[in-house]
Amino acid sequence: MTLKPLFDKVVLKKAEAEETTKVGIILTGSAKEKPDMSEVVAVGPGGVIDGKEVKMVLNVGDRVIVGKYSGTEVKLDGVEYTVVSQSDILAVVE
Repeated sequence: MTLKPLFDKVVLKKAEAEETTKVGIILTGSAKEKPDMSEVVAVGPGGVIDGKEVKMVLNVGDRVIVGKYSGTEVKLDGVEYTVVSQSDILAVVE
């Protein structure tokens, strides 16, 4: 199964938590920080939303930062995704 977002929606997959620190210390599961970044796995076509045309500026593969409480979490085939509006994305990481 695949998720195909509609209108201005974007499907995100959380980036993996770091397993080691910058100095090489291996972290246990409870010590890992939740990642702030997500990867874009699908982008809706955009269109007219509330009378305004919305152009999608994100691409599949972009790494983004999204608000902590934004979107709807969905689990599909054992993988967790978050579906958000493009306007909920705070920044693209380059």
